[in-house]
Amino acid sequence: MGRDLSQTSKLRAFTNSFSVMEKALNQAVSKSFVGSYFKLEQRKSCFTRELRAAVATFLTMAYIITVNATIIAASGGTCSVADCSSPAGPDCRVKPNVGYESCLAKTKSDLVVATAVSALVGSVAMGLLANLPLGLAPAMGPNAYLTFNLVGFHGSGSMSYQTALAVVLVEGCAFLFISAVGLRGKLAKLIPHSVRLGCAAGIGLFIAFTGLQSSLGVGLIGPDPSNLVTITACKMVDPETGACLGGKLQSPKFWLGIVGLLITSYGLMKNIKGSMIYGIVFVTFVSWFRHTEVTYFPDTPVGDESYEYFKQVVGFHKIESTAGMMRFSDFNEKGVWVALGTLFYVDVLAITGTMYTMAEIGGFLDEKGHFEGEYVAYMVDAGSTIVGSALGVSSTATFVESSAGLREGGRTGLTAVFVGFFFFLSLFFTPLLSSVPPWAIGPSLVMVGVMMMKVVKDIDWNNTKDAVPAFVTMLLMPLTYSIANGIIAGIGLYIALSLYDYAASILHWLRKMKRMVAKEQNQVSATAAVEII
Repeated sequence: MGRDLSQTSKLRAFTNSFSVMEKALNQAVSKSFVGSYFKLEQRKSCFTRELRAAVATFLTMAYIITVNATIIAASGGTCSVADCSSPAGPDCRVKPNVGYESCLAKTKSDLVVATAVSALVGSVAMGLLANLPLGLAPAMGPNAYLTFNLVGFHGSGSMSYQTALAVVLVEGCAFLFISAVGLRGKLAKLIPHSVRLGCAAGIGLFIAFTGLQSSLGVGLIGPDPSNLVTITACKMVDPETGACLGGKLQSPKFWLGIVGLLITSYGLMKNIKGSMIYGIVFVTFVSWFRHTEVTYFPDTPVGDESYEYFKQVVGFHKIESTAGMMRFSDFNEKGVWVALGTLFYVDVLAITGTMYTMAEIGGFLDEKGHFEGEYVAYMVDAGSTIVGSALGVSSTATFVESSAGLREGGRTGLTAVFVGFFFFLSLFFTPLLSSVPPWAIGPSLVMVGVMMMKVVKDIDWNNTKDAVPAFVTMLLMPLTYSIANGIIAGIGLYIALSLYDYAASILHWLRKMKRMVAKEQNQVSATAAVEII
């Protein structure tokens, strides 16, 4: 018993000593140039609290490094038929081909670095220039739109990867312009509230739908000649069409992905920070063992090459195929301008809304709905998209996961600078981050969809004028596999349902004007009669 008391006393002494050192460190930093620049005392924060907030923010958003790279790599990037191993036909991009798969692996490594650098630049800029504790990274939604609606799976869409990057660059410049002239918030308010909410939920459904497919997720959903889609998760799949050849719901990779989904869900239920990461890490770790039914490194030439790169563990990868690849020669086509308008619309709504939400959670909003550093924050947000497009990724935005850091007490830009530093460290682990399998990514995409569906509770379902456009927006995005189709249909329906109100308002105005004119005429007639008498 005496030994227990001695150990307890030593532990208490160590804790007290650590508290004293922490207090001294916080006071020293608060009185230094760093503390004065980031206004630590003014915002009632301290160095260690900002560091804890940064750790919480990074853990909750670090999944984007591999998820974003996996999504955009599904477009094929700059890989083409020329990269296919011979003999190869025009369809070698959608059929198993060693040369093309090798190119995709290199592209994914490029995109891992591009994602991390975009997040690094955006977060540090937000911290240093706007002094806000917000983490930035390539956003979910725009990345799916670029991959599946513009470029298409392995380049099967209507637009090349290079042209899509040019669209993102131009959209970022337009975003920067409206931020500079102060139109950003006003443009967001022009869109009907119900359509805005339906758009957020629809993008969530779209992302979750991709996470359930085999190319980018757990493989639960696959093609069906009779019903378009059906449950698969098959033990045997046609490598060319993806059709199930037998053994539905018997894929070991699918069930491993479900375990990852449960781990993430349980973590979120218990409010455990980094829950999105833990599910990915578990599934990925199990998939790294070779010669199993769930391995990410099969006994093939591509599997051997990927495994050799994975074994490096630590290594800095230089971007070779995605940076500076914008092409503007196709800007005379209608589809390019539709894509530009859609991306611009999504960014105005989603990014602006997220920024306001984070400012509200952090208690930065004043009575007029503005917050300190608002103008610069918008500029940083837009500028980060330009940087991201130059590196090869889609629009960069403030992440809603920044709320984790706000709950930990982050109140200054020092939190964002630390987040950027953690993304910098991730650059040295590209071999590991490039070896995350789709069935580890799929569950996180489903959970992103769950989180984005929360907004449906704010839709007034009792008001048909609001409910129908919102529902159609949500429904069409996953069913037509197009975010643009959902947006156009939602806005069009809202305008159509508002025509009666507009017509009634015009008729009321015309009647009012007619009465005013008649009244003026009567007054003129009366005046003339008096003058004659």
